[in-house]
Formats: sequence, C-alpha cells, structure tokens
Amino acid sequence: MSISASLLQELDQEMAGTRKTLERIPEDKFDFRPHPKSFTMIQLATHIANMLGWGATTIKEDSFDYAPPGAEPYREDPASSRAELLKKFDQSLSEFRQALETASDDAMMKPWSLLGGGQVVFTMPRIACLRGMIFNHLIHHRAQLTVYLRMNDVPVPALYGPSADEGNM
Repeated sequence: MSISASLLQELDQEMAGTRKTLERIPEDKFDFRPHPKSFTMIQLATHIANMLGWGATTIKEDSFDYAPPGAEPYREDPASSRAELLKKFDQSLSEFRQALETASDDAMMKPWSLLGGGQVVFTMPRIACLRGMIFNHLIHHRAQLTVYLRMNDVPVPALYGPSADEGNM
C-alpha cells in the first residue's frame, strides 16, 4: 500500500468526525472563548477548516512562507456563518484529498519547509509534515473545539466510540 493510500483512509475517518464537530457550532456562540488568550469558537473552527488547505499546499509546493518579505502575511478571516465554514471545510478537504490521491511515495519523502519572513522555521519530509503538522495538529484543535462545545452545553459528537452525549457512557 502506498503512503498516500494509507493516509487517505485516515483522512476520511478523521474528517468525517471533524465535520460532525463543526456542524454543531452554534452561531450564537461564535464569539465564545474560554480564556482571553484563546481563539473564539469561530476562529478555532475556521483554523481547522483552513488547515485542510495546508495539506494540499504541502503536497503541491516545496515550502510555505506565512510572512513573505514584501507581501502580506498569512491571515485567517473567521467564517461569518456555519454554512460558510462547512463550505470552506468541504472545499479544503476535496483539494487535500485530490492532492493526496496523486502523491507518489517519492514525493511524500521529499523535504518540505515552513518559512517565516523568508527564514526557514523547519524542514522535514512531506509525510512527516502531513502527519504531524496537519493531521495531528488538526485533531488537537478538534479536541479543543469539543471542549468549547461541552462548555456551552452543545452535545459532543462520538468520534472514537460513544461520547457522553451519543451512545452508552
């Protein structure tokens, strides 16, 4: 089995649960944040949706500079509605999935770099970046979002088995 084929199975499973989580975000709680240093709920949800686009970028490009010299830095404008958020998520997932389907094992082992202001922040094989900086990072933020849901009495979806709100717990 190719590297990309093994990742596609994981992507499909994890993103089904992620979409269920995003579907539950109440629009009247978009501005909720558990702490002044935390993202608002919609900022966190938008970040999750945008991260999928980073997966396609990681496969298609050799690097990404989040603050390119002489150009505007990367920024994320929060979605204005749940529908807009889900549309962004679905579009980003489709683009990532397409890029992943066609990625060869050789391409997955090639180095990829994150840059900040033209300076290398890190370089690692694409597969390591996809696994650690996209998949794991996204799942980490999804877990944070489930805590936001719980704090607002929104039922938390079952992700890896029953949750306290879905199934027998």
